[in-house]
Amino acid sequence: MTLEDTRTLRFFNRGPSGGARLVFFALLSLLLLFVDARYQYLESTRRVIAVIIYPFQKLTALPGEMISGVSSYFSLQNNLIAENAQLHLQHDADSAQLQKEQTLLAENAQLRALLELKQRATYTMQAAQIVYLERDLFKRKLFVDKGAQANVQPGQAVVDNIGVVGQVTRVYPWLSEVTLVTDKDNAVPIQVVRNGLRAVVFGSGNISELELRYQPVSADIEVGDELVTSGMDGTYPPSLPVAKVIKVERDPAYPFSHIICVPLAGVDRHRTLLIVSSVPPLTERPMAEDDNKDSQHASKNAKRSKP
Repeated sequence: MTLEDTRTLRFFNRGPSGGARLVFFALLSLLLLFVDARYQYLESTRRVIAVIIYPFQKLTALPGEMISGVSSYFSLQNNLIAENAQLHLQHDADSAQLQKEQTLLAENAQLRALLELKQRATYTMQAAQIVYLERDLFKRKLFVDKGAQANVQPGQAVVDNIGVVGQVTRVYPWLSEVTLVTDKDNAVPIQVVRNGLRAVVFGSGNISELELRYQPVSADIEVGDELVTSGMDGTYPPSLPVAKVIKVERDPAYPFSHIICVPLAGVDRHRTLLIVSSVPPLTERPMAEDDNKDSQHASKNAKRSKP
């Protein structure tokens, strides 16, 4: 660089120094701040500048907002999943508790009905709980927690608060076997409530079905008739509900009607039953005269045969 160029550069660099410039612009800034605060001359200018730079502000803030939104979405999603799982667990627990309470209420209502029946009955009864069911599905039998130690005897009737459930068929020291009325080998003497007709209802092997057999086509039995125990066998007390007729088929080609009934008692429900401990005994059946003569003749022959 020549001497002439250096002189030219110095000429153009002439002016206030840096410190003077700083003081000048500082005073100018203070003046503008005072004027704006006092007279608000720059309010419109600020608004225009804010409108102009607003898109740039949004654009610069967009990546951060997107990252924050994505993070919030996944965090909310995880919270919702965890809350949903917790609600499902709570719902299952509440459902189980509600089911347990409903079962207890139903059992309590049935126990109250059994107690009322026991108080109204003119014969002795004792409560027993079902502890086992027969493993063979074709045998309608169950076991209760009363046996010989509770003076249970074979042949005693078993009822619930509605009617006849079955009959004690075998007794163990601490258990008793009960054969349900629906067992195919069981039979219950009954009487039709509507007209007093006597008959015998048999189990069919189906838990929800009984059969009224050997009734002629002309028998006065209709759908809806209620059947109760007749009390003529010395086992079942009289007037206990047994079944209700749901189907009657009469075919002139056959001598007997096909009559289907449904049991009224809870043969497949409840856990507590009542065992009828004692039934008023029936009057001893009189012997015919021919039977008396035969018995007397046999006793005389026995005496003669003695040496």
